[in-house]
Amino acid sequence: MKNRPLIIGITGGTGSGKSTVTKAIIESVPEENISVIEQDAYYKDQSHIPFEERLKTNYDHPLAFDNDLLISHLNDLVNGKSIEKPVYDFEKHTRNLEKTVTVYPRDIIVVEGIMILEDKRLRNMLDIKIFVDTDNDIRILRRIQRDIEERGRTVDSVIDQYLTTVRPAHMQFIEPYKRYADIIIPEGGYNTVAIDIVVAKVKSIIQSKVNKDY
Repeated sequence: MKNRPLIIGITGGTGSGKSTVTKAIIESVPEENISVIEQDAYYKDQSHIPFEERLKTNYDHPLAFDNDLLISHLNDLVNGKSIEKPVYDFEKHTRNLEKTVTVYPRDIIVVEGIMILEDKRLRNMLDIKIFVDTDNDIRILRRIQRDIEERGRTVDSVIDQYLTTVRPAHMQFIEPYKRYADIIIPEGGYNTVAIDIVVAKVKSIIQSKVNKDY
């Protein structure tokens, strides 16, 4: 890469539609132009802790994330180096130490996660900050569906986690940082007008990079 990549941060509460917005951006540009990093992949390794203790971890607190590693990996990508992104096992509540995903430096790097605006170091690396804003009742329903289907949870455990840690964390570590967003997308993935505007901006940036290279 001849120019510094554009780093786009996509955040919002759990179940807000971040992944839908991210997917729309990814699908709008050639694969060779974009890489994605999910903050969820950077939960701290807990393989040294008994499983019963891992269950007590507050995964909706900033301290649950290994932002030092995430920032280091972002710096590597900015400097044209590929990284080995961690793989997190949400059923075992720890990293899969035998597996990583290679992420290559691209013109555009998308960083998706619920607390990417909370850490000032990470926030300052983002060129475009997008906050996906969706009503609480819709978000909890999406959370229940996702955690049951993808993470092997029960309805009771998801609801208990939402009331004890997810909602309080949202009010303390996510909602207040919405003020740092450059773009706020109401109604998440259903707001096709807002998504189309973001996609158009991304495409224009890629085209300008291409023109500069020539």
